[in-house]
Amino acid sequence: MSKHLLPVCNILAYCMLKNHFHLVIKTKEGQTEKNISKAFSNLFNAYAKAINKAYNRTGSLFQTRFKRIIITDEDYLRNLLIYLHLNPENHNMVEDFRNYKYSSYPMFITGESQLIDEKIALSLFGSVDNFIAVHEAKRKTGLELNINFD
Repeated sequence: MSKHLLPVCNILAYCMLKNHFHLVIKTKEGQTEKNISKAFSNLFNAYAKAINKAYNRTGSLFQTRFKRIIITDEDYLRNLLIYLHLNPENHNMVEDFRNYKYSSYPMFITGESQLIDEKIALSLFGSVDNFIAVHEAKRKTGLELNINFD
């Protein structure tokens, strides 16, 4: 991800699941739609090639084109980050989302990441402690997060 995406965007969060993944990005100033699309195309092609090589397979890896939404509301973005991090637990992949290693959540807690820009995302929560508390509250209450990917 860093090779292809970091030149054109900041990665705010991610979560990779068995059959799909989520990325929350903020495009960098001055980037064209063409540059951004090319970066994602290169990432997806490199990923498909690596999987095909690792599993001795050929052909397309992705069934459909990726979906993207433009986020203009901070409340929506805040809920999206929580949704994304809780996703492995909601899909019964782990008992506790905090232990899922293919998510950016642990990087927010440790602050040890060269991939994600945790400063932007954490600014929505005020502090790491509040970030943790809000995730825990949503986890315990199971409140609907009103996330729409259409």
